[in-house]
Formats: sequence, structure tokens, C-alpha cells
Amino acid sequence: MSGFGALLAQRLRRDRMQVPLWAVGTALLAYLSYVGVAQSYGTEADREALLSTVMANRVILLFRGLPSGADDGAFMLFLILPFLVMMAAFMSTFLAVRHTRADEESGRAELVGATAAGRLTPLAATAAHGLIAGAILAALTTLAYLAVGLPVTGSLIAGCATGAAGLTFLGVGLVMGQLFRTPRAANAASVWIVLLTYLIAGIGSALGTPTSDLQRLESSWLVWLSPFGWAEQSRPFADDAGWPVVLCALVGLALVGLAFALQSVRDLGSSFVAERSGRPAARPALASPMALVWRLNTGALIGWAIGGLLTGMLATSLSAPLQETAASLPSVEAILTALSAGGSLEEGAVVIFFTMLGILAACCAVQVICRARQEETHGTAEIVLAAPVDRARWLADYVVVAFAGIVIVVASAVVGALLGIASLDDPDWSLMTDVLVTGGGQVAAASVFLVITALVFVLAPRLTIPLGWTLVMVGMILGLFGPLFGFPDWLVNLAPIGVAPTMTSDGVDLKGLWWLLLAVAVGATATLSLMRRRELAADG
Repeated sequence: MSGFGALLAQRLRRDRMQVPLWAVGTALLAYLSYVGVAQSYGTEADREALLSTVMANRVILLFRGLPSGADDGAFMLFLILPFLVMMAAFMSTFLAVRHTRADEESGRAELVGATAAGRLTPLAATAAHGLIAGAILAALTTLAYLAVGLPVTGSLIAGCATGAAGLTFLGVGLVMGQLFRTPRAANAASVWIVLLTYLIAGIGSALGTPTSDLQRLESSWLVWLSPFGWAEQSRPFADDAGWPVVLCALVGLALVGLAFALQSVRDLGSSFVAERSGRPAARPALASPMALVWRLNTGALIGWAIGGLLTGMLATSLSAPLQETAASLPSVEAILTALSAGGSLEEGAVVIFFTMLGILAACCAVQVICRARQEETHGTAEIVLAAPVDRARWLADYVVVAFAGIVIVVASAVVGALLGIASLDDPDWSLMTDVLVTGGGQVAAASVFLVITALVFVLAPRLTIPLGWTLVMVGMILGLFGPLFGFPDWLVNLAPIGVAPTMTSDGVDLKGLWWLLLAVAVGATATLSLMRRRELAADG
């Protein structure tokens, strides 16, 4: 294929920062998860006790992997494998859409199509690039397991399962890029498929059958509808089954083949899912730039708000399973009590889930700012700025909507927490104080991610999307997994979500609230001041 090598090199160069960040981040999470498990569940008796409790409270399996025994390697993957697969999935789907549908919308694909490369060569280069990225991620993840002294065979199966699941979602991203007209719609559909298949695998495990010793679970048939389930069925460090890994790879290759078939029968710039027809005249509510920003981000805000609602419900409705778990496993009780600063187990659960909520709210805000960058690269921002709207006002609208998104996500979680308490046989309404304080603290924490991403947008526009999401990923690892992995306090406190205010037995612990508010104020002021002096940077 003429030009294949040049196009592949171009894709490798464009993603020279994104792919290493995703791959190294996944491998680092794998490494630290083993270290954390060794510290928190150092004895086989602790691991057996936790697995037995999980079998009695299956709802926990919605957020974890497939139990395959109490050996340290198998137990570690029970806790972390779905999250490793999710990182591989996001890397692969974003890569696929970025180099297919996004290139069509920006006009790059049309320029390439005018050369001797042909209509399928760019897609082939993207598929090869995705394969290379997945192989790098699998290799680094395997090396992370080997570095902690786990067996070679299990390490290879675990690394390959993560990479092969990423290949499956590479195919998903390529197909979505064929079906939908815009990269935003293709990315949104890919993300929802990732989350849906993650949930399906969790439900399939929750409906499974445990062994008599309560150390292993045989999943229900639902897991075979999800790449997450296929990766978990390889059971690294237990069965070391290679055929589920092969299944992931084959399905991924089949989806890549489907993308080629769809590409060969559609026109450049067209799609199989038609866009919704617009109104002949705009509504009066769209008379301002702010209203336009709201309209562009409505779907994303609704999606993240639903996630916040579910998180809030889980934060208060899981008190009974947590009580049973802590009663049989003192290490779990110690972790929850530490997180609540000496408070009750229910308060510890609120802290854990609302820390997750801070990540969701930050993701919502980052996505809105990334939309501003997309509008700039696509040239549509120039149309708005041709009206009497200055650059600072235009970006300020996105910052305001992003902050409103944070508030909406947290407010949805508060409503969910209220519903969760109401669903209990013996509701403890005093938990709402913890919910409100912790939720308010996460608003400040997520706002830090917002202003940092906005500042990156002003100073280094090309890095807005990769660096914005990378910062959220680092914040999640430090703030959410740091206590589990035994990170020192100073390192955990680098994450805004780790220093957000919480309730303690003595009242409200403000922690780093004033630093968070100062960072938000300085970041917002610097962003809007510098934006007045920046020209549009439409090159992607």
C-alpha cells in the first residue's frame, strides 16, 4: 500500500506522548496494586477472609474482577484487572477515533486521499498503530508483574489479556468512527460501550456460582458478552488460560475487518448513522455564546450526572455489606476507619465513593474544556469570535459551563445518596452531613483540574486533550489508590481529591481547602488574562 509507512510514522509521531503515558500509567498501576495488596492483605488468611465475604455480598463484584483464589497474584488481579482493561480500552478507542473520524472532520483525510495512498491505507495505518500501542502496553504491564517477582506464565497471560482486550476496543473505536458523523459522537459511543461492557462483566460475576470453599467463582453466561469478562476468564496466576486472550484478539481483528468493510462502501465524510436534522431557525435561547456552549455540552453533562447519581446511591446504600465485610476482616475495617478519620464505617464508605465522585466531576470539566479545543481546531470557534465576542469571554463561557457541570455531577450524587439512605431498613439521616461536606470538598478539588486544563489550553493548546486527561489519571492513582497502595501522605496529598475536606469525629476537617481555593482563583485569573493575548491555534 503506497504511503503506508509514512502514514504509520506520522501517527506514531502524533501520539509520541499519549501512548507512552497510557502504557506507563497502566503498568505503574499494575505494579503499585501488587505492592498495595502485599501491604494491606499480607497474609493468605486475610485474602481468604475477604474473598469469603465477597461471596456473601456479591454487589462488591460490580466493581472488581473475578475471584480465582487467595494466591497473591490471583487476588491482586481480582482487585485491579478491570481497571487495567479499562485504561487499555480508553487508550485504544481514543486512538482509533483520533486518527479516523477526527481526521475526516479536520480535513486531513481528504488531503491524504488526494495522494496515491488510497482510501484504505490511512485506516490500515491506524489499525497498525493501535496494534503497536496495545503491544507496548501489554509488554510494560507484563514487565511490571515480573518486577514484583510473580511467575512468568501468569505475568504473560495477565499482560496479554490486558493488551488483547485493548485490541478488541480498538476495533470498537474504528467501527464507531465509521458509524458516526463526528469524532465527539464516535468517542461518546465508544466510552458508553466500554462502561456498559464493564457493568455487564460485573453483573455476570455477581450472578455466578462460588466454589464450596468460597475462594473462587464461576461466572454466569453474561460475562461472555463483555471483553472485560473474556480477560478475566484467563484467570492469570490461577489457571493461566490462553484461549480467552485469543478470543479477545480474534474479536478485535474481526471488528477491524468490519471497519475496513464499512470504509470501502462509504464516501469520505459521510456516516452510517445520520445526524439529527437541525431546526431551520435557532431558538431564542441560543442567542448568546454561553447558550451555545451549554447546547454543545448538554449530552456530556447528562451522562456524567447519571454517573454521579449512581455513585451517590452506592455511597450510602452499601453500608450493610461493608459492615459484614469489616466484621469478618479487620484490615478492611482499619482502612475504612482511617479514611473517615476515626469515624464510622458508613462515613468511610462516603469518603471512598465521593473521592471517586471527584474524579467523575473532574472528567466532566476536562471534557468541556477539551470541547473548546475541538471547536478551535475545527474552525467553528473562529465563526463565534467573528461576532462581537472577545477571546477571554469565549473561553470564560466554557469555564463557567465546566464549573456548572462539576456542581451538577456533585448535586446528582447528593440526590443519589439521599435515595440510598431512604432505601435502607434503618436509615441514618446523619450521613447527609458527611455527604454534603465531602461533596462540597470535591467541588473544589475537581475545579483545580478544571483551571489547570484551561491554563494548558491557553499556554500549550496542542497538549490540552492529552495532558488534561493525563492529569486526571494521575490524580486518580494518587488520591484514590494511594492509600490502598501505601503511598506516603505527602504524595497522596498532591492529588486535589486527596486533600478535599471531610467530616471527622471532631467536626469538619478542612484539610487543604484553602490551597484548593487559592489554586482555583489563581488559575482562573491567569487563564482569562493570558487568553486575551493568545491568537487562535487551529492546527491540531
